[in-house]
Amino acid sequence: MASAAASASSMLCLSLQNPTKTLHFSIKTHSFHFLKPQLPAFRRYSTGVTPISPLRGISCNCSSTNTTHYEFSDGSSEVELRLQLGGQDVLSAKDIFVDADGTSLTVKVQQAGSIITLIDTNSLFEKIKPAETIWYIDDDQLVISLKKQDPNLKWPDIMESWESLSAGSMQLLKGTSIYIVGDSTEINQKVARELAVALGYTPLVTKELLETFAKQTVDSWVVAEGSDSVAEAESAILESLSSHVRAVVATLGGSHGAAAWTDKWRHLYSGFSIWLSQTEATDEDSAKEEARRHIEDGNVGYTNADVVVKLQGWDADHAKSVAQASLSALKRLILSDKKLPGKKSLYIRLGCRGDWPNIKPPGWDPSNAADAAPPATLPN
Repeated sequence: MASAAASASSMLCLSLQNPTKTLHFSIKTHSFHFLKPQLPAFRRYSTGVTPISPLRGISCNCSSTNTTHYEFSDGSSEVELRLQLGGQDVLSAKDIFVDADGTSLTVKVQQAGSIITLIDTNSLFEKIKPAETIWYIDDDQLVISLKKQDPNLKWPDIMESWESLSAGSMQLLKGTSIYIVGDSTEINQKVARELAVALGYTPLVTKELLETFAKQTVDSWVVAEGSDSVAEAESAILESLSSHVRAVVATLGGSHGAAAWTDKWRHLYSGFSIWLSQTEATDEDSAKEEARRHIEDGNVGYTNADVVVKLQGWDADHAKSVAQASLSALKRLILSDKKLPGKKSLYIRLGCRGDWPNIKPPGWDPSNAADAAPPATLPN
């Protein structure tokens, strides 16, 4: 799935409004995200993760505010940010510090020997061209113009957040459905529900559909007929859902789910798949190593899913944080190849034949092809 899983470069994203932080990193062609309890703010540099330092060359007491009011507008090729300076005794441009780089923006003003932070984020909605940043004072406002790297991407807000991702993802997904897969049915359902509400998609739960059809619980079904029977039935449901658009589908977790079987992914490929994986890793390096091992071992989720989100622990109250990380990952995935939604649509129109991501010409028959889907196997 080389073309389907290209990812953004390594970076750290921290939302101070959420109880978790997200470490984004890439391995080979896959996109991974690592969630852990929130830590103090750090900025990611090429040499590692280091604390943000105060302004250089200025001796002062430093303070910050989280109540800065701002106005935001998107002007196609650039975005404009207006920060209120009302009440700030800013004498001239030399009292203002603006640092923009990639997806980060820091704005500080010097007042009466102190430094006041107006905005400090490393989670701009998307990448900018820092060399083309322009700023000036307009009455009681500081106006900052940031040149977008992608002029065709509409920014809902200056920063990446749950609200801006929810609003901004629609232009990227173009109606493509999302499949939440992973080891836990509960986690899949909770996160899928958050995503469906945010995107205005239809929430679908294969567990509920299976139990309605079989008139028994999935657990009793597994006991009576085995995991392979349940996985086969879920695969049939996924086939019926594969032509649906604007849906978020929560699948079964564990070995009895269709996603755990290599030969049952052909209909999951019809949408963007997000593998949610719990981990005991405590830092980014160990999470990377764990992910590498899963890929080398041929773990189905890591090799087939479009996006992998790793969770350190689980709390249902934080389902929105996981959903936000999932949307952030999907955004980076699609921006790396904007043809992906159209390619998913073509894959559906040709009948979900299992030839993802290298779609074969019309008339291709997987039953007669040398590269047909491999036999059913469970992940190591």
